[in-house]
Amino acid sequence: MRMKPQYIFVIAAVAVVTLYFIIRTIFGGGETPNEAKAKPVANAPASVQARLIPAVSRDVQVVLRGRTESARTVVVRSETAGVVASAPAAEGSFVNRGAVLCRLAVDARQASLDQARANMRLRQLQQQAAVELSNKGYRSKTQVLESQASLDAAQATVRQAEIALNQVNIRAPFAGVFDRRDAEIGAYLSPGQPCGTIIELNPLLIVGDVPETEAAKLRVGAPATARLVSGQMIAGRVRYVARDADPQTRTYRVEVSAANPRMDVRSGLSAEVRIGTGAGQAHLVPVSTLVLDSAGRQGVRYLTADNRVAFAPVTVMEEGPDGIWVLGLGGPQRVITVGQSYVAEGQKVSVALVR
Repeated sequence: MRMKPQYIFVIAAVAVVTLYFIIRTIFGGGETPNEAKAKPVANAPASVQARLIPAVSRDVQVVLRGRTESARTVVVRSETAGVVASAPAAEGSFVNRGAVLCRLAVDARQASLDQARANMRLRQLQQQAAVELSNKGYRSKTQVLESQASLDAAQATVRQAEIALNQVNIRAPFAGVFDRRDAEIGAYLSPGQPCGTIIELNPLLIVGDVPETEAAKLRVGAPATARLVSGQMIAGRVRYVARDADPQTRTYRVEVSAANPRMDVRSGLSAEVRIGTGAGQAHLVPVSTLVLDSAGRQGVRYLTADNRVAFAPVTVMEEGPDGIWVLGLGGPQRVITVGQSYVAEGQKVSVALVR
């Protein structure tokens, strides 16, 4: 059966087109103008954007997390045995030095003191009589000395009785807050048992731990500020930097002493502590410029004079609404702000400076 001429033409056209695409695929020919334009130029330098950031002199600070503590905390204990007869100090109240926190029953202590005083008066009269008789020749010097020794013993007994009577009053050793009561009226206290706990809140301590990399920067007397969880700011000075590290954390204890005259700041509050260590050259860079190098160090990439990429490890000082302040860049630098994650140290790049 003969095919129609139009069918033969269509089959031939399809065969020619198919053969064209097969040859084009094999030999890679026939790029369109748009395809040729889309191909990158071989060995062209990478393009980055950079910003010239000046160095600014700023106070350098060590920042750490801390907490408030009382300057002194003492458990006040009984020196003698007895039943608690009264509790003049209210729990949580401010007390002056010497204020009575617990008062024990006097029992026979007053009677013992009265007896000791009466005996002392008797010994005084005997000693006076012995001196007068000795002056008249009726007493020897030895007898006078014996009467004087008896008087001295009687006076010592009086002092002992006075101390025993005074010990019924358990007093505050310093001005502070009577934070916790351990003995109520009617409780029996033996020597050494606690009446309560008193804490000193003025001055107040803010304590924290610094890593070994920062400890050498701190000095006793350095100014410090602390922001409490409530937002309140208090200022003070470093009073102590430990010389021996904690064996578990390898950190050093730091204590800041701050005035707290109204004692409105409590012990145990969390705080962000900033301790001044001097002045240094800082740069305000965008947060996005921070990268990590192959060693895992945090820093920024900047450009050398011949437009090659360099890396500088930095220390973050503080973060603000316009960026973060960092140390470690030296003088003014062209910091890479776009493309810093796609270039490597030593690579030559094409730079577009932005403001």
